[in-house]
Amino acid sequence: MQDEINKAVIILQEGGLLLYPTDTVWGIGCDATDTDAVARIYALKKRSDAKALICLVSDVPMLEKYIPEIAEVTYDVIDLATKPTTIVYDNPIGIAKNLIAEDNTIGIRVASDVFCQRLIRKFGKPIVSTSANISGAPTPQSYREIAPEILKGVDYVVNLQHEKQGGQPSSIIKISKDGIVKVIRK
Repeated sequence: MQDEINKAVIILQEGGLLLYPTDTVWGIGCDATDTDAVARIYALKKRSDAKALICLVSDVPMLEKYIPEIAEVTYDVIDLATKPTTIVYDNPIGIAKNLIAEDNTIGIRVASDVFCQRLIRKFGKPIVSTSANISGAPTPQSYREIAPEILKGVDYVVNLQHEKQGGQPSSIIKISKDGIVKVIRK
């Protein structure tokens, strides 16, 4: 695993795109602070940049670097979630502008997958995590289902968990600064 992490970090540092296993489905990722790399993901997925992408952080301290105001209830949600849960936050800082939605929000998930946690920790910054499909196409349920166009469009494919089956997208909730919780996707 460490060798794959080292290779992936080099790609991220160079502004490249990764295809990697996440705590949900296979994802396309890049440095979440690199506007050009993020633009490459939108182009590869043939997705409008008006539709925001999410990113992953390794832990709560990393989350707090990019989200200056976190409602207290958020910590309970992160601790008590029984499945991967992406939380939409207000007013992110230090994130690529083309990752931030028009209403100045961003979806961030604290990774629960060991590979993702270690990768992000070693890289030292959040990474984008979006499903490995062309926009509008079904989300691949395994590595084998990823379209050749996606495989050719990334700079590196992580050589782990190629046999993993049936991941599900994360739940998505919005927690405003004042602690109001709204479920977007169960």
